[in-house]
Amino acid sequence: MEDETAKEDFEALEDIEDIDAAGDDEDIEEEGEAAAAPTGETKSLDLILDIPLTVTVELGRSKMLINDLLQLGQGSVVELVKLVGDPLGVLVNQKLVARSEVVVVNEKFGVRLTDIVSPMERVQSLT
Repeated sequence: MEDETAKEDFEALEDIEDIDAAGDDEDIEEEGEAAAAPTGETKSLDLILDIPLTVTVELGRSKMLINDLLQLGQGSVVELVKLVGDPLGVLVNQKLVARSEVVVVNEKFGVRLTDIVSPMERVQSLT
């Protein structure tokens, strides 16, 4: 009995998908052939273009005692663990996506990407 109900639900879902697909085709035809209809990929990409992301470039890290931290003031120097020439991490929403190096352009600091983290490395970092 449950199998028959599940089969009916599945068939109803297929009918709805067929109706949706036909409706999408009609909408494109109504726009006219002069205007290029956006592809499904473009529509999907447009949905995520306005999502805010936090991009961080990690120059280095340092461990300090709270007392030492409270002593910091303007002009204080914090020594970092990174050495000159070491790659810097580029993080997007606290996930490593690239490695980079510091560059100076017109007396301003910048970051040059030297290596993009592969999707496989990103997946492995999640575990």
